[in-house]
Amino acid sequence: MANNAVSVTSLPIADMARLLSRSGHKPVTVEMLRADIAAAAPVNADGTMNVVHYAAWLVKECANGN
Repeated sequence: MANNAVSVTSLPIADMARLLSRSGHKPVTVEMLRADIAAAAPVNADGTMNVVHYAAWLVKECANGN
């Protein structure tokens, strides 16, 4: 049996974009995520993203009016 488990704590950016696009009603692109990263969205040391940390960052940004 193949292990198809996804680690939500270390997703490559392209996989994060696909996951977010599939779970919402608007598409999320790699370019959108890269723009967020440029605006200080959290990334792991290896360049992957943690879904929970990113979601928390988005909530903080919304609360700050960004």
